[in-house]
Amino acid sequence: MTLPVDTGAGKWGDLWVRLVSAIVMVAVAGVEIWLGGHWFHLLIGVVCGLMVWELIRMISPTDASQARQLGGIAGAAVLLSAYLPGAFALPVLLAPVMAGVTMIRAKRGFWLAYAPVIMLAGFTLMRLRDLNGAPWLLWLVAVVVASDVLGYFAGRLLGGPKFWPRVSPKKTWSGTVAGWIGAALVGWIFAGITGAGSSLIGISVAMAMAAQMGDIAESAIKRRVGVKDASNLIPGHGGLLDRFDGMLGAAVLLLIAGQFGNVWIVS
Repeated sequence: MTLPVDTGAGKWGDLWVRLVSAIVMVAVAGVEIWLGGHWFHLLIGVVCGLMVWELIRMISPTDASQARQLGGIAGAAVLLSAYLPGAFALPVLLAPVMAGVTMIRAKRGFWLAYAPVIMLAGFTLMRLRDLNGAPWLLWLVAVVVASDVLGYFAGRLLGGPKFWPRVSPKKTWSGTVAGWIGAALVGWIFAGITGAGSSLIGISVAMAMAAQMGDIAESAIKRRVGVKDASNLIPGHGGLLDRFDGMLGAAVLLLIAGQFGNVWIVS
């Protein structure tokens, strides 16, 4: 998550707006995760399509029609991939990325770097819910949220040295380390729930690191293109990319790591 710029209300002035939006998002996500199946697939398809729309609006704001078209195509591709074997899902997921190369007129490098992450992350989240069940998806969500929330409050309360001020001026080392601790606690809790053992603690910290890298990557794009938020779809949070950048990083790491193990992951 990208932290908002302070206003005259002080450094906690945005907290209530953020809190209300977060409650709504948690409620919607909770219901969809519980339902699973077609409803969850549809939610992920819509969210991924909107994130692709946001990405194009950021990197090439003059391509408004392309943003709408590619957003719709990307969302449909993610939804379709839920019903295909992995070997056939991958080309479907990457087809909108290839189409975007010919349609987008500016900063295609950002598109090629970030669009596949959105598509693959959506696929991973659907497969994780379908193949491993709600508890494992809740674990991943809890890891990212705990890392984000503890990092947010620790960074604001403790301050200290900046992690990478040129890219993410508000991110501090205190918040970063607090995020790792939060992820480790989540891993410890879910180790007992899932029966995965203590190794899940280390895996959870790695997921938090990937989430933080996803956050930094999106911050770097925004800084390069000169925007504060990906959009204004979510009051107090900006856009979906601002809110779910960490989830994208964690989900893609999970997909990659899953190819080297058979305990918790997508096949």
